[in-house]
Amino acid sequence: MTTDVMEPRGGAMVESDFLTQLAAVIRAEDSYGQWDDKSDADIMSEFIVTKEERREIPIIGDPDPDVMWRVSKFYDAVGLLIEKRTGCMASQMQKMSHEGFGRIVLISGKLVVVSKHLRDIHRFGFVSWEKLAEAGDKLVAGAVEAIDTYPDAARA
Repeated sequence: MTTDVMEPRGGAMVESDFLTQLAAVIRAEDSYGQWDDKSDADIMSEFIVTKEERREIPIIGDPDPDVMWRVSKFYDAVGLLIEKRTGCMASQMQKMSHEGFGRIVLISGKLVVVSKHLRDIHRFGFVSWEKLAEAGDKLVAGAVEAIDTYPDAARA
């Protein structure tokens, strides 16, 4: 008799500066300590959206406020990690339509360090912790490179 061992949602948690920063951004909003006993994977579990779940999410109608919150926290974590690595604050600005399309930019000084067009925001999420970490790390690395290339504009 064999028992199937289910893999945890999103696979095994990976070590990542981005995931650590994302968890810190989320925990910063827990002013009453309700999440103190929860693991980082528990508080970030909504960022994991399987392919099956993604197919079931309708794209018609206004994006769910919880999805918009996740998008905001994701890019807040990107901005804070950029600041940690460069010393330059990166502020987020976003504009989303009620149809789930929009754009997010992170600006450091006079320099746009991240510019991302989003579509199907209703389905925002990642299939695994590894993919979530990769997406955040890629945005941070590109922004750090831009700041290193144009430091005067970033510090203006």
